[in-house]
Amino acid sequence: MIKLAKKIVFALLCGLTTLIAQNENSYWQQHVDYTMSVDMDVETYQYTGTQKLVYTNNSPETINRVYYHLYFNAFQPGSEMDIRLQTIKDGDDRMMNEGESRISSLTESEMGYLHVTELTQDGSNVTFNEEETILVVDLATPIPSGGKTTFDMVFKGQVPLQIRRSGRNNSEGIALSMSQWYPKLAEYDFEGWHPNPYIAREFHGVWGDFDVRITIDKNYTIGGSGYLQNPNEIGHGYEVEGTKVKSKGKTLTWHFKAPNVHDFMWAADPEYVHDSVKMENGPTLHFFYKDKPELEENWKKLQPKTIAAMEFFSKNIGQYPYEQYSVIQGGDGGMEYAMSTLITGERKFGSLVGVMVHEMAHSWFQHVLATNESKHSWMDEGFTSFISSLCMNEIMEQNKENPFEGSYKGYYALVKSGKEQPQTTHSDRYDLNFAYGIAAYSKGSIFLSQLGYVIGQEKLMETIRRYFEDFKFKHPVPNDIKRTAEKLSGIELDWYLMDWTQTTNTIDYGIKEVVEEGEKTKIVLERIGLMPMPLDILVVNADGSQETYYIPLRMMRGEKENPYSNIKRTIADDWAWAYPTYELIIDKPKENIAGILIDPSKLMADVNQENNGYQPE
Repeated sequence: MIKLAKKIVFALLCGLTTLIAQNENSYWQQHVDYTMSVDMDVETYQYTGTQKLVYTNNSPETINRVYYHLYFNAFQPGSEMDIRLQTIKDGDDRMMNEGESRISSLTESEMGYLHVTELTQDGSNVTFNEEETILVVDLATPIPSGGKTTFDMVFKGQVPLQIRRSGRNNSEGIALSMSQWYPKLAEYDFEGWHPNPYIAREFHGVWGDFDVRITIDKNYTIGGSGYLQNPNEIGHGYEVEGTKVKSKGKTLTWHFKAPNVHDFMWAADPEYVHDSVKMENGPTLHFFYKDKPELEENWKKLQPKTIAAMEFFSKNIGQYPYEQYSVIQGGDGGMEYAMSTLITGERKFGSLVGVMVHEMAHSWFQHVLATNESKHSWMDEGFTSFISSLCMNEIMEQNKENPFEGSYKGYYALVKSGKEQPQTTHSDRYDLNFAYGIAAYSKGSIFLSQLGYVIGQEKLMETIRRYFEDFKFKHPVPNDIKRTAEKLSGIELDWYLMDWTQTTNTIDYGIKEVVEEGEKTKIVLERIGLMPMPLDILVVNADGSQETYYIPLRMMRGEKENPYSNIKRTIADDWAWAYPTYELIIDKPKENIAGILIDPSKLMADVNQENNGYQPE
């Protein structure tokens, strides 16, 4: 009976409606145009570069100072990242060696750095100061509202021994995983500047266009963000049929353009195999992986699954807006970037598909819907976890009754540990990596799956598509997803956003008692946790038939549609949150009731489900 109800709920996730975007007249965001050239020495792993950055100030304020991120400076002994690794109680295993920070033992030739050696604004010198991973720049001339300015820069860097996401010579032998490799202008928005030091995780970037030239040893193949502009000169799987690549000396210069993105990543290795697949009504997919016999089978099998994932996300969120997507072996696990991802490739097939699906989903939830990950990591990682769970359930034919079961288990474990912090905690400021991971990934995923319980599954999926259409290529904040859901459902949700993300209040409802009152039955329900919720109550009758009772939460000021269309539903009176108990009167004698269950879908994150059911003795 309950199993049937669950299947009905998740079947509703397939019903989607495309909706027209709204105008956001008060919204503004900054714009950048990068033109960069970099020369990489593959022997020393050092590089030099030039950068021309045209910055458009679309804010209503005059700007007197700007900031750049210098991420590679984090990979030095004594850096904030290093000290954080040494002092947090559960250090990231990928960055530790026998309990010690791997950064702390880097030698001078193994560490990373990124230094700006020259910087001018519209031809005039500016004052700049390097503060580890942040460059502070006092402008020669203030940038007025609506104004533009041009920064010309010379920089140099050294690629660190691969520690976290980016670096050289990772554990699978990939030579260069080049993310966070260039001086990147910090974001300035309605909250002001966001010059977050690189301590642990998560990013925030300015929307713009990238024009990048990379000069490197001619034997290296490059994959990454953007569109290759000179395939006939390059080869390496990019050549047009019938052309021949003419090598000019020991190096080749790769020229990429990436329009309307907020980051640029590339990876390079002399042993990359490069496969490409042109999707029908979709982008060209590129695959870069080591030329090893033990990898080829899984990476070939990965390609149709990548097509299926791209189709799933385009259908369920919105059309992928770029003309290419690259899946690249590299990095230290999996990390998303514009038009591309770095993933480790020596995995079992299911794991390889899983990491590809998760990172590809980030192409929507971060690289099109560009939230401030440092402040709202749950909107990035959580929404990605939600949609990738649905995707894996379909393309891998997992047939799970609840695709989000793992997220709920993780959340319950966090609550039980007593280590939970609100999701409003800055990503770097969680006391434990465990607490961050569950809050961002699991609790963030539940924000959506549980929202479907509150407003209905069809309205949830409509909300996701409308949210994408309204806020693509912008920087949405938590209130944006909430307001989108409110407009589509007609239900007030301020309480939901506040309690779930800004507090550690928990949901706990129970059946206190079931009392016979003549020919009727009184079910006394109790609210034990602080977070309010509407309730779906399943009643199973003695003859095996089922019916549900829906108790709206008064502060919702609305009701969802019946999630079980083939089961009779009775809408009861609203439950006002301040009342700790509620009496539900059933118009049948107690002897005719075989069982009662709160929330048969299990989508409401009730932290104690032992008191959610009733069966007569």
